[in-house]
Amino acid sequence: MLKHLYISQYALIDALELDLSNGFSVITGETGAGKSIIMGALALVMGARADAKSVREGAQKCVVEVTFQITDYRLQITDNFSTFNFQLSTQFEEYGLDLEEECVIRREVTAAGKSRAFINDTPVTLQQMRTIVSLLIDIHSQHENLLLNNTDFQLNVVDIIAQSAEEREAYKAVYDDWRTTVQKLAEVREMAEKWASERDYAQFQFEQLKDANLLETEQDELEDELEVLNHTEEIKGDLLEVSSRLDDEQYGVVMQLREVKQKVAHAARYMKQAEGLVERVESLYVELKDVSAEVSDMCGDMEFDPQRKAWVEERLNTIYALEQKHRVGTVAELIALRDEYDAKVQRIDSFDEEIAVLEEQVARLASELASVADVLTEKRGGVRNEIAAYLVERLQLLGMVNARIEVRISKKDYSVDGQDVVEFVFTANKNAELRPIASIASGGEIARLMLALKCLIAKSAELPTIIFDEIDTGVSGEVAGRMGEMMADMAEDIQVLTITHLPQIAARGKQHFKVYKQDTDDATVTQIVELSASERELEIAEMLSGKNPSETAILAARELLIGNKE
Repeated sequence: MLKHLYISQYALIDALELDLSNGFSVITGETGAGKSIIMGALALVMGARADAKSVREGAQKCVVEVTFQITDYRLQITDNFSTFNFQLSTQFEEYGLDLEEECVIRREVTAAGKSRAFINDTPVTLQQMRTIVSLLIDIHSQHENLLLNNTDFQLNVVDIIAQSAEEREAYKAVYDDWRTTVQKLAEVREMAEKWASERDYAQFQFEQLKDANLLETEQDELEDELEVLNHTEEIKGDLLEVSSRLDDEQYGVVMQLREVKQKVAHAARYMKQAEGLVERVESLYVELKDVSAEVSDMCGDMEFDPQRKAWVEERLNTIYALEQKHRVGTVAELIALRDEYDAKVQRIDSFDEEIAVLEEQVARLASELASVADVLTEKRGGVRNEIAAYLVERLQLLGMVNARIEVRISKKDYSVDGQDVVEFVFTANKNAELRPIASIASGGEIARLMLALKCLIAKSAELPTIIFDEIDTGVSGEVAGRMGEMMADMAEDIQVLTITHLPQIAARGKQHFKVYKQDTDDATVTQIVELSASERELEIAEMLSGKNPSETAILAARELLIGNKE
């Protein structure tokens, strides 16, 4: 239940507070008094776009705050739990909000146009605020009457009355799988067709790279080997010179170092300081003998092999040609390309099998989709007559004695909401042809139809609060009285707040608020006040006959009020 409304520094409003009770409340006021301003402020907490122009001139920011009493809502899952209340509890948990006895929702808009939203003083996104508020209140304005012409709206009405949320979710789950699989099949078929012409090319490239028997490190190794082969004689001459200088029996370094080692060992017998030199010279002698032996072996192995050189050059030319062809710089990249071509060939060869599997999945899902779609259609069809009968009954109460309505369901291609097209066909005249509402209903008829639908929807959807913003446009007299009676009946189950210009409806309210403009020293401001019994009588009399009502108008207003109390 909407318990409290606070508006500060919004448009012509300086500060305004409203305490609401359950049941049926009405708001009246002269044209231009500011009723639309209050609705605009409420739209902010419904998630409407923020506009810096909304902030009262000279103010830093405007604030709109609504307080909902939610202690009476059934928030736990029971055998006959309320879908609405379960959604509310779920959303609070999802958004990390504490579920308390009251839910305070606040929207702030600065003079610079920046907006902030809060739920129970916790900052939330605009979308989160919209979601929560949509579960707590429904605002019906005049322009929403146009929704009645929309087939999606008509479908949603049927789903609400049929309580087909579970069937619709089951359908959507299968539909999403089916659509995803159909798209995947189309993509694979397109890819298979596109790649089919590329298979021979990919196979050729793979075979060429495969036949090259590439090794990741061989290019560096072959380039090193070719460098040696190109300088074999020069290298061998140097090594022979080194071997000669090391191993010459008379002047070789090894022979001289052996004599040095003997001399140091002899000196160490008498001089302790020379003992450390013995090991060091010995180490040098052993290392140099190893170097001499290794150089000797290198000289023995160093023979120029023209055939080996030719093979190395040919192999390197093969590698260089492949690198140039594929615009890469290393054998590792060539190997990666080889593997890619191999994978592509295998992928192309697997398309037929993949397509067959996907076709089987599509067929299975199509069968399952048809089944769940039929269940949803049956659930919707089961309430067609109920909806039509209810609306006809309500419209007759509203003065449309010849009204007839049918809810027609036809087929369409599968879509996210099923395979059903719902259309309300209507006539207000006896023996007239039933036609789509959009083509024949007048403004007054649309208003009455929407009120009848809202009565039906509000009870089925279990909305705790509904606000009607001049839904009575285009009606008057006895019909207006019937509309007021219907709203009062709705208020037996939910909280109803109506902005009206009709005295027959205003007299039905349990609470009555008046919106008016007041001139201060420096500005004109919009105010709202709850009327006492005598003030209500005067307000309704003025609604009947204008300012300074006659005694007759006052008596008529009194009769309206007394009659509605009985």
